Amino acid sequence: MYDYQKHATFFAQIADGIKDLGVEELSELGAHKILPEYGGIYFHADPETLYRVNYASRLVSRVLAPLISFDCPAADILYKKAKALHWNDFISEINTFAIFSNVSMSKINNSHYASLRLKDAIVDSFRETSGIRPDVNPKDPDLWINLHIRNNRAVISLDASGGSLHRRGYRKDSVEAPMQETVAAAIIQYSEWDGSVPLYDPMCGSGTLLSEALMHYCKIPPGIHRRRFGFEYLPDYDRGLWSKIKKYFDGKIRELPEGLIAGSDMSKRAVNAARNNINTLPHGDTVPIETFDFRMSHGLENGVIITNPPYGIRTGDRENLVLLYTSLGDFLKQKCKGSTAYIYCGEREFIKHIRLKPAWKKPLKTGGLDGRLVKYELF
Repeated sequence: MYDYQKHATFFAQIADGIKDLGVEELSELGAHKILPEYGGIYFHADPETLYRVNYASRLVSRVLAPLISFDCPAADILYKKAKALHWNDFISEINTFAIFSNVSMSKINNSHYASLRLKDAIVDSFRETSGIRPDVNPKDPDLWINLHIRNNRAVISLDASGGSLHRRGYRKDSVEAPMQETVAAAIIQYSEWDGSVPLYDPMCGSGTLLSEALMHYCKIPPGIHRRRFGFEYLPDYDRGLWSKIKKYFDGKIRELPEGLIAGSDMSKRAVNAARNNINTLPHGDTVPIETFDFRMSHGLENGVIITNPPYGIRTGDRENLVLLYTSLGDFLKQKCKGSTAYIYCGEREFIKHIRLKPAWKKPLKTGGLDGRLVKYELF
């Protein structure tokens, strides 16, 4: 038996800034014995819960199923232990695989070298049993394998998600520095928007926040566009159970009331990208997205405004950015009375230029930036 079978324990990779939401979500999806750790969250799950988490989690980036753990002070030990695994339990010679590694505070101190030794072990294992080896495909493999070595302790895991879950599949077009889907989903959840009032994104970019708001309200599973999952390669994979789980979540999708979600952007290219992206989702074609400068709009009273304004990484004109954030503050104060606004600022220094008193600020890291999600109550 493999470690995940012995202990029913899995590891969910998730951004540090949204672990609190991640713990709640995993619990709601049926996981138990949930333990946040560096880089993610350990949790216990039966196969049904494992499938549910991979298909329906909006916040988890990846779920790892540990196969084996061992003391690993040298590359030869890594090779020997890995080669002894029955890799044909997961793939055959006609499949492809790829490895992603992370090493720290260990005698093996190069992640690329660690990946290479693990790859050699897998390939040699097949060569000795069948004479034919599976190929490595670093872009779109059938099977992703994770190697983690910390303090000379190695864990080899199968990626039960089959690639990062933030890639929902709806992003067909993009603009500069798009927001990661899991971060956008977290912002929607932090807003506590439940569809009782309209939601508007005045600087929608390629529409990630709009798409995640649509998926949130309409209960669209984040994995709806995913062609396959890594758990389908586990030796105890239950096709009938997976079909049942997928049918259950797909059956919960509901329609979007007219006018509940809307967006705009001054860039025609961004609006076209947003439309192309959201139209891939159920009911996405009913979301109005228009091309205009929010400063020219009528605003939104008694609703929710959620947006991610441009910041330094997305434009080099900082003087115009200051004016933009000041204009955003004026827009919220003058045209959005009775509303609540949630503004994600990728660079914190721009928050002061909004010139409104925040109800709260939450650290939220994305794309290597230590940004802040700021809430404004507009009386």
